[in-house]
Amino acid sequence: LGMGKGPALALLLTGPGLSLPNWLAIGRDFGAKKAFVYVATIIILGTVAGWFAGTFIFS
Repeated sequence: LGMGKGPALALLLTGPGLSLPNWLAIGRDFGAKKAFVYVATIIILGTVAGWFAGTFIFS
């Protein structure tokens, strides 16, 4: 029951980096393009880390 360990790890890794206040601060300080790249990088790396951990480490 519940969430698997891989997806839970991805949620914990990406949660703080994808908060709305964080997005707004990065967008204000670095511009919209860099904020988008930051958010996309967090999403991609969090997904890959969760998949890798769920497939290879926690299985």
